[in-house]
Amino acid sequence: QVRLVESGGGLVQAGGSLRLSCAASGRTFTLSAMGWFRQAPGQEREFVAAIIGWSGERTDYTDSVKGRFTISRDTAKNTVDLQMNSLKPEDTAVYYCAARPPGQIMTTRDRAGYDSWGQGTQVTVSS
Repeated sequence: QVRLVESGGGLVQAGGSLRLSCAASGRTFTLSAMGWFRQAPGQEREFVAAIIGWSGERTDYTDSVKGRFTISRDTAKNTVDLQMNSLKPEDTAVYYCAARPPGQIMTTRDRAGYDSWGQGTQVTVSS
């Protein structure tokens, strides 16, 4: 099992930036991917971004954040960050960090493939 702790959420005006960080501990070297998901009130939890492979060989983003968000990993610090620029009110949600073990057949966008989750951090973008 992997323990995940998010930080960096807050309130920002539209067009502003925030950086979320996820500190991971435990068997992180076995993970096949790390992801960020978000959940707005009354909505399903949705995929935002993922970094695949322990060294971060590949990244994936949902269309609505491409060009604005960047996911990155620091293997020395065991952290996964989400840099969010040009934020929009529709980005308002609770953001969750998640860890994906190896051997999953579903895509990295499917939250069912992740077995460890952080507690979430609130991001609020005002118009």
